[in-house]
Amino acid sequence: MCKGKIVLVPFIFDDLSSIKIRPSLCLTAPIGKYNHVILALITSQIPTNLLDTDYVLSNHHPDFSLSGLSRHSTIKLEQLMTVRASVIKRELGQLSSETQNQIAEILCKVLEY
Repeated sequence: MCKGKIVLVPFIFDDLSSIKIRPSLCLTAPIGKYNHVILALITSQIPTNLLDTDYVLSNHHPDFSLSGLSRHSTIKLEQLMTVRASVIKRELGQLSSETQNQIAEILCKVLEY
C-alpha cells in the first residue's frame, strides 16, 4: 500500500499557476472507488521559522536513508493534496512507523477544532 511511502507526483501549486513533479508523503492508503490518496508536499527548503505543521527530515534523522530523498527536507503538513493513486509516478522510499505516528500526531492537532 501507499501509506508512509515517499513518492513522486505532479503537485499543483496552491495558486493553481503550475504543476511540478515533487516528492510527497502518502498520508493514507488508497481510499474509495477511485483509490484516492492524501499527500503532503515535501520541499528541500528548511524554513528559518518552522511552522507547527513542518516536519524536518534532516540527513541525521534515522529515517533519512530509507526515505529515498537526496537532501534534507521539510514535510509541509499544511500543503496537502488528494489524488488518484494512479497519478503517482514512482516510489522513492518509506518512513518508519514511529515517524508516521509523529506526523499523525501533528495532523491530529491541526484538525482539532
